[in-house]
Amino acid sequence: MRVLMICTEKLPVPAVKGGAIQTYISGVLPHLSFYHEITVLGIEDPSLEKDEIRDNVRYVRIPGKIFDLYKEGVIKFLENHPDSFDIIHIFNRPRLVLPVRSLATNARIILSMHNDMFHSEKIPADEACQVIEEVESIITVSDYVGYEIKALFPQAATKLNTIYSGVDTERFLPGNDARMENTRKKVRKDYGLENKTVLLFAGRLSNNKGADRLIRALPILAKKFKNLALVLVGSNWFSENHVTDFVAYIRALAKRQAVPVITTGFVHPDEIQNWYAAADLFICSSVWQEPLARVHYEAMAAGLPIVTTARGGNPEVIIEGENGLIVRDPENPESFAKAISQILSDKTLMKKMGENSRKLAVSLYKWERVAEDILSVWE
Repeated sequence: MRVLMICTEKLPVPAVKGGAIQTYISGVLPHLSFYHEITVLGIEDPSLEKDEIRDNVRYVRIPGKIFDLYKEGVIKFLENHPDSFDIIHIFNRPRLVLPVRSLATNARIILSMHNDMFHSEKIPADEACQVIEEVESIITVSDYVGYEIKALFPQAATKLNTIYSGVDTERFLPGNDARMENTRKKVRKDYGLENKTVLLFAGRLSNNKGADRLIRALPILAKKFKNLALVLVGSNWFSENHVTDFVAYIRALAKRQAVPVITTGFVHPDEIQNWYAAADLFICSSVWQEPLARVHYEAMAAGLPIVTTARGGNPEVIIEGENGLIVRDPENPESFAKAISQILSDKTLMKKMGENSRKLAVSLYKWERVAEDILSVWE
């Protein structure tokens, strides 16, 4: 079949600047393109050609960043390619569905939802109803996202399909894997982390990600454990290192801690696996209703025990007590301290959780499985 995949207007594909949706598309394309003729429509970037064929996939890139501008480019592309596609797979932008349908009257439309984009502040209710009617299937990255859509629009229930995301288990590897041992040693040496138990956070430095609550848990942990260190991997936004008020606050808070806190700033997607390999425990401290942060998959592949929050879809990939623990009051730093302490106090449990994380990643969350699930929807 001839398939058009329409990405969002924020970041380019391939995921040269990161992004969960962009990483998702990049991860499944090698497998999907083996079976179907695929064109990816996304935003332009100085590092990428505007129209190219790469690994048997055609990439067309148009101006983006602003939704209305991007929508104009999508419309223009489809006007120039009438009836060229059997399936049009739109990512996380339900407001593109009706313009696309007006130009592609015969195509089957699939919608992938990675966030709560059906709420009233994102799309008018009458338009949302029309979108649901027009699409053949709505793929969600977690049951949580599907529940949110169904609660607002019960008629969507029969079209919802949860397809959990994936990870490259050959790139994200445990630090004790022979292929990563030297990398682990080098990162830890370069940043003064030798002989430290390294707690890792990876994500945007914004209030809803909760890194400040995690830092505030350190004084409690320091009373019980020696030689701890916290690494905060991330910046204010993908591929940017602007010092926002919150970033400045995080840095100031970090400097006041007896436990060393390293803030790396933006780390290129090609290098992020090195930090996972250098860590001993992963914490997702989100305080908002997170759809399901893809950092969980990366931490699992790296064989790390996980502490996450009972927000949104995050708990859906945690088997509590097996590969991690769930914090139910993430606004309270003491809740993080308690969960982290429970794992650090039991080295046998910590080791077993890490091993279980890796097993889950390999058995359930490879990109091949994600692609197979998408193919089942397409076909």
